[in-house]
Amino acid sequence: MVYYAGVDLGATNVRAAVATDDGTTIGVSRNATPRGPTGIDITEGVLRTLREACGDAGVTPGEVVAAGIGSIGPFDLAEGAVIDPANLPDSIDRIPLTGPIEKLLDTDEVYLHNDTTAGVIGERFHADRNPDDMVYITISSGVGAGICCDGEILGGWDGNAGEVGHCVVDPRGRLTCGCGRDGHWEAYCSGNAIPDYARLLAEDDPTISTDLPLESPEFTAKDVFEFAGEDELAEYVIDQLAHWNAMGITNVIHSFAPIMISFGGAVALHNEALVVDPIRDRIADMVMTNVPEIRVTDHGDDVVLEGAIASALTQGTGDRTRLQN
Repeated sequence: MVYYAGVDLGATNVRAAVATDDGTTIGVSRNATPRGPTGIDITEGVLRTLREACGDAGVTPGEVVAAGIGSIGPFDLAEGAVIDPANLPDSIDRIPLTGPIEKLLDTDEVYLHNDTTAGVIGERFHADRNPDDMVYITISSGVGAGICCDGEILGGWDGNAGEVGHCVVDPRGRLTCGCGRDGHWEAYCSGNAIPDYARLLAEDDPTISTDLPLESPEFTAKDVFEFAGEDELAEYVIDQLAHWNAMGITNVIHSFAPIMISFGGAVALHNEALVVDPIRDRIADMVMTNVPEIRVTDHGDDVVLEGAIASALTQGTGDRTRLQN
């Protein structure tokens, strides 16, 4: 029996799983992502979590023949490392991943992807049709995409393809993205941005009534969705989010011609009727090419980890014809 591993490195948690050659998970581990003081501390946290997953599966690391990694970025692919991650302390400038995991597992089959690319690999692997053309979109604290086009997983020369959340949707640039640039899709529709967007819309039209706690430091995107159907401003914000989301998805469809788009991320997963359904309703009137199937992932918060496992099983592709058994 041979075994495969997946790693999901996020800014908050690091998770690892070990699976058999049919993709059945037999061991898992989860820990908080170390906060430094250096990137090596995070590397050690990843290795510890992977060892624990192997222990839970009752196998040694040396019995794992391949591993996939879905990680926060950005990347230095030549080194197999994360560089200057935005959501971790400034003291963390580089997180080595590929090399240390290869050494732990004694294999050179380690595939590093950003988290959304791991997402599309998992969605492709588990989809009934195993499609060659699909996109996975996450709407969470940020907005991003994993892309499979003509059977190829698009990573880009530096591993940073799919940053669709940083496409400009508002040329007026009324809101500034977390990256420091103006008018990006993520600056309006991500979970982190929605509170500021609600405040902006309230300032635009003070006649709109609201009970949203706009001035509270505890005001979050969750409040906007919880007030849906009973608050005028919340309804207006949700309608405007649908406008920007549909515009962003239209750009994705025209760029990559997917047959399927799968959504994940907390904002989409927890508010399908208010976030994903309005995209479904609008997209046919905005797209001049074929309209893809639009769905929500069945894997919930596990989509990146499932994708990492699928990457290990299929040489980084999600293509079931490349199962390594």
